[in-house]
Formats: sequence, structure tokens, C-alpha cells
Amino acid sequence: MSSKRALDVLLSGAGLVVSSPLWALVALAIKIEDGGPVFYSQPRVGAGGQSFDAMKFRSMVPNAEQGVGPVQAVEHDPRVTRVGGLLRATAMDELPQLWNIFRGDMSFVGPRALRPEEIEVDSRGARIPLDAIPGFAERITVPPGLTGIAQIYARRDVSRRQKFRFDRLYIRRRSLLLDVRLILVSFWITFRGTWEARDRKY
Repeated sequence: MSSKRALDVLLSGAGLVVSSPLWALVALAIKIEDGGPVFYSQPRVGAGGQSFDAMKFRSMVPNAEQGVGPVQAVEHDPRVTRVGGLLRATAMDELPQLWNIFRGDMSFVGPRALRPEEIEVDSRGARIPLDAIPGFAERITVPPGLTGIAQIYARRDVSRRQKFRFDRLYIRRRSLLLDVRLILVSFWITFRGTWEARDRKY
């Protein structure tokens, strides 16, 4: 087992145990707000292009993608519920992905796990498949991460092409020390509740 995988297993296992009381509170809050499902499962692209199901706490209204498809949330997105807004700001909606990390589908640090059918809309309104964007093939050579350079340092509204550049930078420079640093910064962003900030998160 590599040091990176050992860190993932240790942190995700501890996280699942420590956060378990929060799961009940989050589930109760989601149910009280609109009575809809607590969890939301999405297919994601993992290492080597293999697909896996990523679990999240539901942060949008039920059937949020009906009629619009898999599009990224925008600022003041009307599909996001009140509880969901808090979950997304603190990244608590992604707590169930600790299980994905423990299983080995994901790592704590790496490129963001993307959906197979996700598309990018360029400045001219053209729809571009993500696998046609430079850097896509390189970023799936490593497991996707709950956090990473792009998730922390890239503004939310920049293009995928720019975010993929951050991902490629991580792949070239990845190390256990860098992972620990990014994890600590991520905890600070969660504490501040600024994951949804469009510019600087910390």
C-alpha cells in the first residue's frame, strides 16, 4: 500500500466515524425542508476512465436536472435548497464520499471527479464534451479527489480548460507533503464556509 493510499484509508476511516453524528442531523434537515431523498448518487469518471457511483447529500430540489441535464451549479442557482446552500458552502454535502475514498474509488486529493456525460459550453455557446478538452486524458491517470489544487485555487466560474491546467500541475508535482498541505487548507475553507465563493476561498 502506498503512503498516499494509507493516508486516504486512515483519514476517511476516521472521518466516517467522527462525522457519523452529523449524518443524522443533515438527513433530518433535508427531510424537514422538502421531504425528498437524503442522498443523491451520481456516476463519476475515476482513474483510467472507469466509472463509479459517488454518493452525496442532496443539496438541490428533487429532479433538479429534469429539462436541463447535467449542468454545473451557478451563483444563486434556484435549484439549490436552503439546507443545500449551507451544505455546499461547508462541503458537508460531500461527506458520503468519504466512503468512496475508503473503498478506493477516490483519493482525498486529486482532480475533481467529473460526470461521464458532462459538457462545457464555450463563449460562443458551443457544447464541448469534456474528453475533448486538452488535459482530460492526463487527469484521469490518477484517482479523482475530494479536494485539490483546482478545487482550492481556481475560481468557480473559470472554464474547464483552465481548471484542467491546475489538475495537470498537481499531477506533475504530487507528493504526500503537497497532499497534506491541500487537506489542511481544505479544512480551513470548510471551517470558514467559503467553498461556494466565486473568487478567493480562504
